[in-house]
Amino acid sequence: MARRLTTFSKLLLTLVLVGAIFFGGKFLMEKTGLGDTVDQMKQDVENGNNGATNNNTSTNTNNSSSNSKDVIKIGVVTWGGYAGGQYFNEGFEPSTSSRFYKDYGFKVEFKVLDDYDASRNAFKSGDVDLLWTTIDAFPPEVGGLMDFDPVVLFQADWSRGGDAIVARRGITKVSDLKGKKIAVAEMTPSHSFLIWLMEAGGLSVKDVEILGQPSAIDAAEVFKSGRADAAVVWSPDDILSLKAVPGSRVLENSKSAAYIIADVFIAKRKFADSNQERLQQLYEGWMKGAAEINSDPAARRKAAKILSEEFTERGTPLSVADSDEMIGNVRLATHGDNKNFFRLNANYTGVAGDDLYRNMTDKYRDLGYIEGKVPAWRQIAYPALVNSVTLGGEAHFPEKTKDYSKATKTEETKTALSTKQVSISFRTGEYQLDENSKYIIDKEFVDIAKVFTSRIRIEGNTDNVGSRASNKALSLKRAQSVADYLIEEHNMPRNRFIIKGNGPDKPVADNDTDAGRAKNRRTDFELLGQ
Repeated sequence: MARRLTTFSKLLLTLVLVGAIFFGGKFLMEKTGLGDTVDQMKQDVENGNNGATNNNTSTNTNNSSSNSKDVIKIGVVTWGGYAGGQYFNEGFEPSTSSRFYKDYGFKVEFKVLDDYDASRNAFKSGDVDLLWTTIDAFPPEVGGLMDFDPVVLFQADWSRGGDAIVARRGITKVSDLKGKKIAVAEMTPSHSFLIWLMEAGGLSVKDVEILGQPSAIDAAEVFKSGRADAAVVWSPDDILSLKAVPGSRVLENSKSAAYIIADVFIAKRKFADSNQERLQQLYEGWMKGAAEINSDPAARRKAAKILSEEFTERGTPLSVADSDEMIGNVRLATHGDNKNFFRLNANYTGVAGDDLYRNMTDKYRDLGYIEGKVPAWRQIAYPALVNSVTLGGEAHFPEKTKDYSKATKTEETKTALSTKQVSISFRTGEYQLDENSKYIIDKEFVDIAKVFTSRIRIEGNTDNVGSRASNKALSLKRAQSVADYLIEEHNMPRNRFIIKGNGPDKPVADNDTDAGRAKNRRTDFELLGQ
């Protein structure tokens, strides 16, 4: 007959069974894929996912990027120009609902770092993998990042109204800024904008008193307090500044200064080389998002809602309408725009990344903000992502060149926002440009004409030698010859130009001296603004 187990035997058997279950479970969790599955289920719950798996197999994700723990971290600021990526990501947080995750198998996190120094420290330490900058403001800072070998991956946007110069009552044109106090965040996109506008008006930032500020937000506060005559600000601070300062106005914004401020993303070269496939997919998804927002009002509304919720939650209250306006103040760069930016389109003659980078390197160096060597554009440009992606359809095309209708009588006589005086030498009685004159136009004005999209009035001027009638006719022909050169040599639209011959009627110096007469024999290039 069977013998009954003693109490001690039962206890011993229980301990053996518990031990077997414990060590067996530990083996399954650590030595098989069960542990990873449980971790994934736990993470899905924490992210608000119902545990459904992604069955999209149209894109190859059989690499490290398919690991759900693998997150690309992107440092941004409160700005509408990154909406393409944030919309495609379905928000700012890493999530399995993101289209980056569904289509490509990796997650993306956008970290809002409005403090400039904090954002750069995050890049250096590896807290973010990609970081925003603008190519115009990159030359002064690139030297401090060279230990990390930064490369420019892609363009996110052009500022188109998001940056503005606000000015107090009585300042209506660039020349009115001479001797005035201007609040600006130095060596930032705001500073670049100011430098270009002053140059277009025949001035230098040395002709004004710069009140350097940590950020454009601080610059706006200085203006609103009355301590500055003007300030360079970011939207929506332009609107808020006008409300706070009676009689103030927007002197100029990046709607017409359209090719100065280009937001791009940089990464450490080592990271880019090691993650090229994932970054190519990130770029592709981002461009899809940008194209959808640009072409579909419903997508733009959704993007605005995402921005509104995220920025409000992070302490910057923005309505959906405010966020929609932010998106409207930029040109979200498409794949075609990026091909132009990296000069991968042989037919493109507009402003590209190398133009801005080289120009601003020279300008900041002349102003004493750069010392030492600045790497050449080809050393920091990383066009591999753009070059390896193919996106078809009109939504991915580059931005069309601005179309100008024939100027009206009102436009022909409109007060100029800025006037750039250029001395072009003509032989007595002649109006044809020689090679030296063409060189002067290229050096003094072509870049300005490219970065601004304003109408341009070209006014020919003479000294008072000879009859007034003959001088007026001659000055008109000379102004026309300058316009013809810009049209034929630089492919600028004919209707953009307004031609005027002043003859001797607008002297800037005394015609009784040789030096004065030489100054009066000039060509004025005037930007008419919006």
